[in-house]
Amino acid sequence: MAGRTDRDEPGEGALPPASPGTSPATVAADEWAARRAALGEKLAERSVARAQETERQSGSGSSMRGMAEGLKLASEFAAGIIVGGGIGFLIDRTAGIAPFGLIVFLMFGFAAGIRNVLRHVSPKPPTAAPQATADAERAEKPRNS
Repeated sequence: MAGRTDRDEPGEGALPPASPGTSPATVAADEWAARRAALGEKLAERSVARAQETERQSGSGSSMRGMAEGLKLASEFAAGIIVGGGIGFLIDRTAGIAPFGLIVFLMFGFAAGIRNVLRHVSPKPPTAAPQATADAERAEKPRNS
């Protein structure tokens, strides 16, 4: 039977036969309502499953992001101290002022490391939109007319 489709056979895609007392429009409307209800249930099940999957994936990813951020902060802090100590050591070797350059620049390195960490973890102030900033600057400038 070439040319037959799913719609030719009774089932999911075909409309049920009309009873003698009902019009085909009523049957079609009832069929569409049943389909909409079934589709709504399927969508609800899939959205719940998708939300659970997203929650499961974000749980492991957030801990890795936190660990990466912590390692970044620790390396920035250590780098500040190491660079400060290296500069102080070189100044001591070239100027011959033995421990003083190392001590001073280690403190500078420590302060720079603390500053980097605080700058990274402090909340960022909200930035104005570029257009709003440009409009405000134009309003403040006096016109030479």
